[in-house]
Amino acid sequence: MEVQEIIKNLKVQIVEQLNLEEVKPEDIDANAPLFGDGLGLDSIDALELIVLLEKNYEIKIQDPKEAKAIFTSVQTMADYVASKMK
Repeated sequence: MEVQEIIKNLKVQIVEQLNLEEVKPEDIDANAPLFGDGLGLDSIDALELIVLLEKNYEIKIQDPKEAKAIFTSVQTMADYVASKMK
């Protein structure tokens, strides 16, 4: 699976998993921060993203420090998923 395809899938999955009713997948900038100024997610959302990766990609994240780097943006998530799929 190409990184661009993963990005597209992740955007849809993030909107669905986090019930972001006001956000459309195409409105999410792949390079914008997921937390803080970007999408404005919080620590509960981070747990949901961990569940999303486990459910959809069979990727388990054990280390919270690792999760912080992975969940910087949709792009960093997609790069991580792609690296695990090889």
